[in-house]
Amino acid sequence: MTVARWLSLALPLAAVLAVGARERDRSVRAAGLLAFLTAGIGIAALHEVAGLAGWHAFAPVDGAYRGMPVDLWIGWAALWGPLPVLLRRVLPLPVALGLLLWVDAVAMPALHPLVSLGPHWLVGEVVGLVVVALPAQLLGRFCADRRHLGARTSLQVGVFAALLLWLIPTLAFEVGDGSWAGLVELDRAGMLVVAQLTVLVAAPAVAAVVEFAARGGGTPYPWDPPRRLVTTGPYAYLANPMQLAAVVLLLFVAAVTRSVALVLAALSAAAFGAAVAGPHEQHDLRTRYGESWRSYRRQVRDWWPRWRPYSCEPAAVLWLDDGCGPCAATWRMLARRHPVGLRIRPAREHEQVLWRAEYVGGDGHTERGLAAVARGLEHVHLGWAFVGWTLRLPGVAWLAQLVTDAMITAPHPARPRGETWPTPSNASSTAPSPPSASTASPASPPAPSPPPPA
Repeated sequence: MTVARWLSLALPLAAVLAVGARERDRSVRAAGLLAFLTAGIGIAALHEVAGLAGWHAFAPVDGAYRGMPVDLWIGWAALWGPLPVLLRRVLPLPVALGLLLWVDAVAMPALHPLVSLGPHWLVGEVVGLVVVALPAQLLGRFCADRRHLGARTSLQVGVFAALLLWLIPTLAFEVGDGSWAGLVELDRAGMLVVAQLTVLVAAPAVAAVVEFAARGGGTPYPWDPPRRLVTTGPYAYLANPMQLAAVVLLLFVAAVTRSVALVLAALSAAAFGAAVAGPHEQHDLRTRYGESWRSYRRQVRDWWPRWRPYSCEPAAVLWLDDGCGPCAATWRMLARRHPVGLRIRPAREHEQVLWRAEYVGGDGHTERGLAAVARGLEHVHLGWAFVGWTLRLPGVAWLAQLVTDAMITAPHPARPRGETWPTPSNASSTAPSPPSASTASPASPPAPSPPPPA
């Protein structure tokens, strides 16, 4: 069994190192590393499912993680992750998956007695290829070729969420204290509270990921970064929103599972981010963005958020229908709080007929409907920004827009510029106009006189 274990580790790693040495593009090698991480997490989860389904099992050996030999785990992840990514020019995805299935079909029986196969082990192999190898290959190939930004960003979110909320805690429980029993034993109300708090803690991190993709054209992975400096969204308040959210999530899971080891893991992650990853990232950003980054970092801290947002770009514009009661109320609420870097304009002055509120950032980024209002909240202060980030969470944004359309105000056309519509009978004919673009300050616009509700 010792020889089989060493070969299972050495052969895939030697192949990866040999192919990687010929790859001169650093970003491609980094994509292979990301595929390795994805496959490693997936294989660990597949091992748990295989034990329950009876697909396969490993003989008791030293150097195992939850019954799976670590050397087989690493070799398996290298085979399913970086190797086909590095060979993607000569191995199209269907061919690569077919070869992986063939290799496993030959190797798994040959590893007996280290591996004991169940009667349906081939089903487990197919499931593993579909739910583990395929996502690892898609993510690695998309990142290597910088294609399909939305897909590779979503895959990264899934990978890092699994790492943070499942694999790291499980590893901490294995080497230290705590267990998932503290979470599993909660009643339904307790589980609901934990789920809601998890979503709230994760909201700034998810919003930061979206900001990287939508405003910067990149992802959170250090070797697949945004193409432009991102200082909007959560980054207007904090330079490291994803790192801070990750540490807080680990501490929250540690509290629920009563794990001191996980607390130490969270503190270690914070120390690594501050002492190792932070300086490297700052050097890279300083090199790429120069004075723009220096100006930003002089006002935005790493681990302690600002109360009011940072703003250096041209002012964003939020177009609201001042003839709509809920829109007018939103206008007044925002104007009273003097949003930073935001001008509020009547939708009737827009070049096009707007059916929903519209937000246009200083960089040209646009949002419609409730997402536009949520963007406007980001310009007020940290408390309202948190509400805006939560409203823009995937799924939450769709549901909130649906409720708004059905119960608050349905989509309706605003009066276009230059077109005069009859004044509603219940509206005041002496309502003052909102501030024009020439008089509104980008940093702190004067509060317009509130338009009357329709």
